[in-house]
Formats: sequence, structure tokens, C-alpha cells
Amino acid sequence: MPHAAAAEDDSFWDIFNRDAALKGVDKEGATATAKTLVDSIEPILSFDTAYNLQLAIQNYEAFVAARGSWDLPSRDTFGLKLGDSRRAVAALKKRLMINGDMTLEKKVNDSFDEKLDAGVRLFQARHGLQINGQVDEATFYALSVPTDYRLNQLKLNAQRVEQWATALTDRYVVVNIPAATIEAVEASQVAQRHVAVVGKVDRATPILNSKIHQVKFNPYWTVPKSIIQKDLIRYMNEDPEYLTKFRIHIFDGKGNEVQATQIDWSTNDAVNYNFRQEPGAENSMGHCKIDFYNKYDVYLHDTPQKALFDENARFHSSGCVRVNQIDKLAAWLLRDNKKGPWDLGTVQATFESNQSLEVPLDTQVPIHTTYITAWANRLGTVSFRDDVYQYDAANIISFSDT
Repeated sequence: MPHAAAAEDDSFWDIFNRDAALKGVDKEGATATAKTLVDSIEPILSFDTAYNLQLAIQNYEAFVAARGSWDLPSRDTFGLKLGDSRRAVAALKKRLMINGDMTLEKKVNDSFDEKLDAGVRLFQARHGLQINGQVDEATFYALSVPTDYRLNQLKLNAQRVEQWATALTDRYVVVNIPAATIEAVEASQVAQRHVAVVGKVDRATPILNSKIHQVKFNPYWTVPKSIIQKDLIRYMNEDPEYLTKFRIHIFDGKGNEVQATQIDWSTNDAVNYNFRQEPGAENSMGHCKIDFYNKYDVYLHDTPQKALFDENARFHSSGCVRVNQIDKLAAWLLRDNKKGPWDLGTVQATFESNQSLEVPLDTQVPIHTTYITAWANRLGTVSFRDDVYQYDAANIISFSDT
């Protein structure tokens, strides 16, 4: 009997010590480290990235030659989190060691410990996922992509990066559509990074090279014909007060204001009118619109829907690009204007004024909207994104510009 009591005590203390250790795990520190390893100073479009991609290709080719492919996750891998203990944990550790998300170890146990939590967070950061340390649905599917698919992504995107890199200047903006991110680049280094929302699959953001020529503060929004037809008519049928709620006015071809009751919303009659939204908090472009030359009528802009920036898959727009913390980007674009100063404080004050103002750039800044689903940095970190527009599947390397 004494022996049995001792065994029970040991079990209690094992559980107590394990729970205490788990509470002491620095999750925020692991997340910060993961982001640092992913977000280095190299721009996605650069000769540095082209070189780093070639190194990554060599590593992946060597692994394929030696091992063929990594093991895909089993059903038991789904849902794994800190503190779990089962056979699938050991398999997950081996996989993340292959990918470089964890340090190689000879002996691997089946305990989801602090090291594995950090490894999962790095894997999530490399794939543009929400960093939570858990094998959630998005993480499970990213783990399920086979080795040869990833190798093909690296090869395809290495060619894309090399093509774009030849046309780069000292200062430029890059929108990477699959990542739904923006980089402001200067002197071959990333000066700013921004989370973005880009076009839906059926309303894709176009790929082009252009120049940013103007920043509009607190703009009016003229609703594009395509959105009137695809969205606005439906919204009005669902809620006849929609235009009033969002301060949208209707004008005929002569500039005369028209009432919503004068339009037959059961037809496409609305496309014959102009719809203009007043500046303010409800405006679809928020406090700022950044114009660049193109034939698609797309642009960068602010948005009142800030929660969209927290999602994994940020493909919600009708082709334009919504920019998180657009005030910082506007200040960076306008900083060299002679009439100023246009620092961050000035930009924010102009936002708050709700007064419409158009400011041309003294020096226009090149912008490249691109499609890069795989890249690597000087730290050896390789990042991947989903082929949302299926350009990888079609093996497209070159894209026609405007």
C-alpha cells in the first residue's frame, strides 16, 4: 500500500510540474522571433531574393534526391497544441525539423513542448497564417502540401523574381498579391511593410508596373459600374435604406441629384446613374486613396473594415488594394514634396479633418503589383503562399503590363 501511495504522489507532481512548465512558455516571445526570421530587410522583388531562392532550390532538390518527400500529416495531427502527448506529435516534430522550423535532434519524444510550440509558430509565420502555435485547419492544410509542389513553387517564383528585379529603381512600392502584403522599398531595403486586402478570385487585382502620382485625402468614392451591377443593386433590394445609411448620393448624366425611389431596382436601371459616397468614417476608401496610372481603375486605399486585416486569406476586394496603416505609407510617399512637411503627424491630422484634398507627388514613385507565392531571405527562411489565382498551376512566369 505505501508503494501505491507513492506512485499516486509521483503522478500528481508530474502533472503539476508539467502544467507549471506550460504556463511559463513564452508564446509572445516565440511569435516575435518567428516574425523576425520571416520579415528580414530584403524586398521580395530584389536580386538578393533571387539569389536566396536559388539556395533554397538547391536545399529542396538535395532533400528530394535523398528522401523523395516528407511525410504528410495524419488525421491525428489536426488540432495538436501545447501540452498534448501522442504519437502524431513526434511525427510533427520530425517534419518541422526537415523544414528548418526546429533544430535537428536525434531523439524525438511525443510531447508537445515549448520547442514544438515555437516551431509551429515559425511554420505559420512562413506561410502567412495566424500565429497561434496550434495545428488549426489552415496550418494542417499547409503541412499537407507535398515536397515536389513546394519545389516547383520555388523554381517558378525564382524566374518571376529575376524578371522583375531587372526593372527596379532605388525607391518603389510592391504589392504581393498572394501574400496580400505591401512593401515600401528604398536603397535595396524594406522601409515599411503593410498588411493588405486584395482582389477576390473572380475580381482579381491586376498585375502591372506603374507609377504612383497622387494621394487623395478624405476622398469621395464614385462607385464603379461593375460594383453597381454586381453588388449595389442587390444591397438595395435587401435594404432600401442602404444608400442613406452609407451616405451615397445618386446623380444623372447631367449632374442632377436623383432619389433612390426614381430607380427601378428590380432591373439594371441603376447602372445608368452615378453613385458618389461622401467622405467620412463610412466611406469605402476610408481616409485615403493612393492613385497610380492604370487602365483597370484600381488603386490603393484605406478602409473602415479594419478587421479584414486580421484574416489569413485577405481576398475580399473588387480589384483595388486596401492598406493597413496607410497613413505611414502616405507620409513615406509625400515626404519629399516641397510643399509640406508631409510627416506622419500632418497626414493623421489631415485624416481627422475629414476635408477632401488632392496632393500630387513631386516625384512619382514606381509601383509593382506582383504574384510571388514563394521567396527566401538571407536568414535561410523560406516563405510560401497559396496559388489563389492559379497562375502557378498554369506555369505563368511573365505577366503583361498595362
